[in-house]
Amino acid sequence: MEIRLRNETWLSPWEATPPGVTAMPMSWSDRQTLGVFTQMLRTLRKQARQGTSLPFAITVEGRLAGQLTVGNLVRGAFNSAYVGYWVDAHVAGRGVMPTALSLAVDHCFGPVGLHRVEANIRPENAASRRVVEKLGFRQEGLHERYLAIDGAYRDHIGYAVTVEDVPEGMVNRWRSGPRR
Repeated sequence: MEIRLRNETWLSPWEATPPGVTAMPMSWSDRQTLGVFTQMLRTLRKQARQGTSLPFAITVEGRLAGQLTVGNLVRGAFNSAYVGYWVDAHVAGRGVMPTALSLAVDHCFGPVGLHRVEANIRPENAASRRVVEKLGFRQEGLHERYLAIDGAYRDHIGYAVTVEDVPEGMVNRWRSGPRR
């Protein structure tokens, strides 16, 4: 909770609108309480048990530094999921998020057996777009009014990578240097 409260300016413009929040959004501090965190953790654990989500904590030097969630795992012909993530501003720009994302993608394409991983990012979120672009996710299009952010549906740019795009693995690709 301390990290999230300290990172309000860094994270709040990109934060999904909580379910049930409409015209009068909750304050940032109201969304960072033990009760909200406990409910989010309960939901993530349930989704993980059901096989529809893979929640990960990101640590740096043994301390929590962010979160990455592989969500909406769909099997069958689609065999795909999306990723969402955040990182503490104090460690941003040090390769923490691209490393975490590359590890998650390799896990998805390896043991989990997915074919495709997507990331949908607001056009204004240059830092997040840079993460996926460094790893070679391809930009696939604009999704208008895609996700509720800060009380309104906002446009997102869709990025994706498939298992065929990274035969060497995403971690190996990241180690060999940024794509762009």
